[in-house]
Amino acid sequence: MKAQQTANGRLADKVVLITGAGSGLGQASALRFAEEGALVACVDLSESTVAVTADKIIGAGGQAIALGADVSSAKDAERMTAATIKAFGQVDVVFANAGIGGPGNAMDLEEDVWDRVIDVDLKGVWLSSKFALRNMVARGSGTILNTASIGGLVGVRGIFPYAAAKGGVIAMTKQLVVDFGPKGIRANAICPGTVPTPLVTDTYVARVKAAGSTNIEADAQAGLDEMAKKYPAGRLGRVEDVAALALFLASDESSWITGQAINVDGGYTAA
Repeated sequence: MKAQQTANGRLADKVVLITGAGSGLGQASALRFAEEGALVACVDLSESTVAVTADKIIGAGGQAIALGADVSSAKDAERMTAATIKAFGQVDVVFANAGIGGPGNAMDLEEDVWDRVIDVDLKGVWLSSKFALRNMVARGSGTILNTASIGGLVGVRGIFPYAAAKGGVIAMTKQLVVDFGPKGIRANAICPGTVPTPLVTDTYVARVKAAGSTNIEADAQAGLDEMAKKYPAGRLGRVEDVAALALFLASDESSWITGQAINVDGGYTAA
C-alpha cells in the first residue's frame, strides 16, 4: 500500500467484501479501497494466501480480515458474509471478483471443465451477493460490483466456457438492478480487457501447451506481446487500471450509475 487508511477517504467507514483478493485485480482493489478508508474483508480460496493482502492493509494502518472460502459453495458464501458482518457490523459493498480461467472451444471442451468454470465464474458471483443482499436490503443501501470481461461482450478466441460465464455475469448484474434497485441497491459489471494477472497468464500458458509448445513460458509471453498490439492504447492493462474503476463505482461519486457493463480495455472493443 502507498499510504495509511484515510479516515475521510472516498470509502471512509464503508465495509467492503472482496473475493479473489489474494492476487491480481482483487488484491490491487483491496489495497486501493483500504487506502480510501474502507474496512475490507479479503476473501480467497486459501485463507493463508489472502492473509498476505489483509496483512498489508493492517500494516499500513487499515482494518481488514482474511477469509478462506470457495465462492461456488453456498455454505462458504454464507459463512464469509456472516464473518464480515461479525467483524465490521454490515456489508456496504460486495466486489465479486473471484474467478478461474476457462480455455477451450465448444467442440473439444470437457464437461467437467465447463461445470467448474460456470460454478466459480457465474454461480460464485451470484452467491457472493446472495447473503450480503439480505443485510443491504434491510438497511436500504448497498453496492455490488461484479467482475465480468470483454470476453462476455465480444468474441475472444479459445475461451468458450469463460466467455459464457462472463456474459452471464453481465446479464445477472442488470437483473440485480431490476430486482433490487428500488430497495436502494446499485450493481455494475466491470469488463476488463487483457490484464496479465496470474489467471490470464495461466490461460496463455494453457493455450501454448495445447498447441504443443516446447518453450512454454516464452511462447506465452509472445502471445501476450502480440495481444498488446491489438489495443489502441498500445499496451495491456494493469491491475491499477481496474482498481481505479472499481473504486469509483464503489464510491458515492457513482451514485447514479447502475446496471452497466463498463469496459476498462484500452480501446480494444472500440477497435
